[in-house]
Formats: sequence, structure tokens, C-alpha cells
Amino acid sequence: MKLLIHDLEIFNENILINKYDDDITVISDNGKINPCMCCFGCWIKTPGQCVIKDGYENLGALLSKCDQMVIISKCFYGSYSPFIKNVIDRIVCPYQLPYLKTINGKTRHPKRYNNKYTFTVYFYGNITETEKETAQHVVKAYRENVNIYFFDTFEEIKEVY
Repeated sequence: MKLLIHDLEIFNENILINKYDDDITVISDNGKINPCMCCFGCWIKTPGQCVIKDGYENLGALLSKCDQMVIISKCFYGSYSPFIKNVIDRIVCPYQLPYLKTINGKTRHPKRYNNKYTFTVYFYGNITETEKETAQHVVKAYRENVNIYFFDTFEEIKEVY
């Protein structure tokens, strides 16, 4: 399954979902996402599922079923847009286990699920070189093997996506 997470206000799914994408889940802003409370409920009370019931509680399970995750985000000061940042915060904890482990020389939370997926991020907006460098560090802190692209407009993304 392909997981597409975007912050586009005007979104025509036919533009980004081509005829070869039979199995795709699109996550977009319905205006109701709550920020992660860091309550550890997704680790202790309801393992793998967020305790906040706002329509985004199943993000960890969705990630566990995907083989490709794509994020399209406006670049905000070298990072994700507020909506995308909320989704990432809400997706990471349920997808991971609560204890820490050294993985490839870095202290990390191990994955709860065994799936492997490719990760691609498309940033758009008037992005400075400093913001590009910051965005690369931010994204790679989440996941090392990632493809990151920068564009001035969403229309440019449509041409390569």
C-alpha cells in the first residue's frame, strides 16, 4: 500500500494518484487533528493505536501496512507544515515500541512492526538554501534512507511525482 500524506489546500486526487496506484491511502487535513499529548497511551493503554479519537488514531497501523510513504509539505522554516508535523508526531509513537535500543550506533525506539517501506518527501514553497539544509537534517532524523526533493510550486511536483 502507498501512504500519501499532504497539506495541499486544493487537492485533486486524480493529479497525484495515477492509474497504477490501486492501493493508496491519502491522509489530508480535515481540520480536526489534535497534537500528540505525549501521554504514552499508544505504548501502554492501547498499544499501536493513539488514544486521541479524532479520526487520526490509526496512523501507526496504516504505516505498518505500507510499502511506500510519500509526504508533500510546504516548507516552514526548514521543516514540515504544522499539519504534516502533527501527523508525523501521531504516526511515530504508535509505530514504535516504548523501550530504547542502539541501532546502527544510534539510540532509537525499535519498530513495532516488521514492514519495510520507502520514504519520499516533497517540499514546496519559496525555500532558501539554509531551509533546505535544515529540512534535510529534520527529515533524516526521522529516517535515514529517504529521498528529499525541493520545489518552488506544487505544479512542479506534479511533473515528477
